Amino acid sequence: MSAVTDVAPDPAATPPQSAKLVNLPNALTVLRLLVVPVFAYLLLRDDGSDGDDRYWATLVFGLAIITDRYDGMIARRTGQVTEFGKLADPIADKALTGTALIGLSVLALLPWWVTVVILVREVGVTVLRFWVIRHGVIAASRGGKAKTVVQSLAIGLYILPLTGLLATARWWVMAAAVLLTVLSGLDYVYRAVTLRQTSARAMRAAAARRAAGPSTGTRTDTAA
Repeated sequence: MSAVTDVAPDPAATPPQSAKLVNLPNALTVLRLLVVPVFAYLLLRDDGSDGDDRYWATLVFGLAIITDRYDGMIARRTGQVTEFGKLADPIADKALTGTALIGLSVLALLPWWVTVVILVREVGVTVLRFWVIRHGVIAASRGGKAKTVVQSLAIGLYILPLTGLLATARWWVMAAAVLLTVLSGLDYVYRAVTLRQTSARAMRAAAARRAAGPSTGTRTDTAA
């Protein structure tokens, strides 16, 4: 299966269209950013001891995750991908997920190493996207999509004030999320390196270097 596709799975990997800045997908992205401090307040209020606040925090988190699913889908299907959306969408995602993970660790509900592993992977993949953007787009793999679903479910379960068997079960869901996070991250690194070496841009640069010959000591394309 090809690692590169012409149809990107999210706005950040989709060429911008001639769309208006003010549109529904961008509004959903901004809304997701705006609810992050509200979510943080509900989660951390009274050191997380108020069960009602935790339920409300779960609801806000769930609704924000839904907007993440639909803003990208609407933008692609209606041709409303903008430069703002490409930039703001991943920022909103990382802000929401990062706030949830850090908040849970601050409340001692989630080990800090879990938060660090997940956030390092998420930030690392974002950096890799910029590293390969001139060479092409790496489509989201099934593992990456499964990671997103399981990770969101695990975080939601940890936000809820669960006890007993359900509290034990959520640990296993988070363990699966961490495993998928690491494996999908390694897969992304492999595909990014492969793309940098085999893209049309890389091939043109290699051909230009061969044409220049070893005696010139010059490179005609340093961008690759």
